[in-house]
Amino acid sequence: MGGFIEQAQQFFDACETGKGWEICQTYCHPDATFSAQAAALAEIKTLQDYTEWMKGLFGPIPDGHYELRFFAEDKARACVAAYAVFHGTHTGPGGPVDPTGKTVAADYVYVMQFEGNLIRHMTKIWNDGLSLQQLGWA
Repeated sequence: MGGFIEQAQQFFDACETGKGWEICQTYCHPDATFSAQAAALAEIKTLQDYTEWMKGLFGPIPDGHYELRFFAEDKARACVAAYAVFHGTHTGPGGPVDPTGKTVAADYVYVMQFEGNLIRHMTKIWNDGLSLQQLGWA
């Protein structure tokens, strides 16, 4: 079985820097699915919609950036997992409230399931409630 880690790294960076589906689609099946047990993402079911949600996050949090802590491949299960911390400050327009000036440091994990050399499904593991509290959005 071939490796997936390079594709996963390129997708992860594009998604986490707000490039949106225009760039992220290169690394994904066109109908790739998405799931998360987080109320903030409850309506998002496709990876396309998730990458656009991430792109939109850079309006209210223009200094958003990730700190990668772990990245590994499980070839037997055709998966790649990434653990990172998303950092940023709510200084821009577009959030649920006027800019709060508050910062977020959000731990999260992506588990990317591959089919062929493209992502078929991604699960995000994230405590959205804590992140929203940190930003003053909840």
